[in-house]
Amino acid sequence: MSSTVIGAILAVYATVGWAMAAPVETSLRPQARPGSVEVVTRVAAVMPVPARSLRPQARPSGLNTDPEQVTRVATSNPAFDRWIKAFRGRALARGIKPQVFDAAFRNVQYNGDVISKDRNQVEFKSQIWDYLDNAAAPPRVDEGKRALRKYGRVLRQIEQRYGVEQEVVAAVWGLESRYGTRMGTYNMIEALATLAFDGRRGAFFEKQLIAALKILQSGDVSVRNFDGSWAGAMGHTQFIPTSYLAYAVDFNGDGKRDIWSDNPGDALASTAAYLKRFGWIKGQPWGVEVRLPRGLKSTSGSRMPSQWAKLGVVGMNGKPVRDFGSARLFLPAGQQGAAFLVFKNFSVIKRYNNSDAYALGVGHLADRIRGGAPIQASWPRGYEPLSFNEKKEMQRLLRRRGYPLEKIDGLIGPNTRTAIIAFQRSVGLAADGNASKTLLARLKRR
Repeated sequence: MSSTVIGAILAVYATVGWAMAAPVETSLRPQARPGSVEVVTRVAAVMPVPARSLRPQARPSGLNTDPEQVTRVATSNPAFDRWIKAFRGRALARGIKPQVFDAAFRNVQYNGDVISKDRNQVEFKSQIWDYLDNAAAPPRVDEGKRALRKYGRVLRQIEQRYGVEQEVVAAVWGLESRYGTRMGTYNMIEALATLAFDGRRGAFFEKQLIAALKILQSGDVSVRNFDGSWAGAMGHTQFIPTSYLAYAVDFNGDGKRDIWSDNPGDALASTAAYLKRFGWIKGQPWGVEVRLPRGLKSTSGSRMPSQWAKLGVVGMNGKPVRDFGSARLFLPAGQQGAAFLVFKNFSVIKRYNNSDAYALGVGHLADRIRGGAPIQASWPRGYEPLSFNEKKEMQRLLRRRGYPLEKIDGLIGPNTRTAIIAFQRSVGLAADGNASKTLLARLKRR
């Protein structure tokens, strides 16, 4: 996505973020940035409201921008054609050259698949633990470690220039586009024009469309290579057009801010530059998992970790957390689940994608890529979850029963959840979509 969020588009991304997009089966944007899984988190009431993302209203909160599966349902639409003619005048008035506009809109048609995705974003609800299961799933962690080895030199250079740890940049990359393998193949102009014409968020998407035309006019990308998610997120770390214009950088010095190419350098550097712009502090963790004492009454406000320790809030090793800076107590599932002391960098990640779930996902994935341990506390799931390999077995059994699953990857995206619910209904189980031991046992029956 992720994932650059994930991050911001409108009122849809506030729950799970935007700057990026994710694939149908692997999207962490609760099939928010398209897919259809809304990540629902419960945060301690004392947590202050985060500052509004400066990501040009990027990713409307909750907006699912799944970039991967493209079914081009482009059809003749006279009203859309008339809208393009009217929009051409507005675009030229904003400085777009006629030849740029005409080249960009050549063969562009109304794309019904884009509207279908936009209309069906909030179908499922996924809890924070489900989100994190996917965010730091074994394949994503392993792929992140391989990415560090393969692009270690450029990531170290980026870290040196911008002061953002390479594991954090890699984690954003991993959540946003699965390390460049899920950048989206929608024609950007067609997708944005369709959404602008549709009118549900017309003003927002017309603004993105103008920005997209400016990107083409700058020469940073060709019309042929100008692809992205159905909702306008682009490149390895899924910037939306206005954010790209404001924050993307030319890291390799070739005169282009190329976030689409096989070389991810510009995209990764742009992500680091973005985080640095909003106050990233090198050496400070995003957060640290902690233990809470029984009967803790004061959970509000910011304190140094040493002060939290006096209240009984300590690291999972039983020792006070280092004084990296002032920290808040973050309880994503209430006092029944894991607890964290979160620092300024947690809020900086939320600038990329204004979502607690997203920031926690990026931070935890970065820790795992670095070799850190899984989250140790248990979550109030209400069911016994499957291991990664058991999830793959569940997917195989669902597909064997005729449910259309494209991938057996152990990641529970919207397609898998749809299949689970359909199977549960077919056998009279509660259709909760949970990948549980009970579900797997039932699937194994003949």
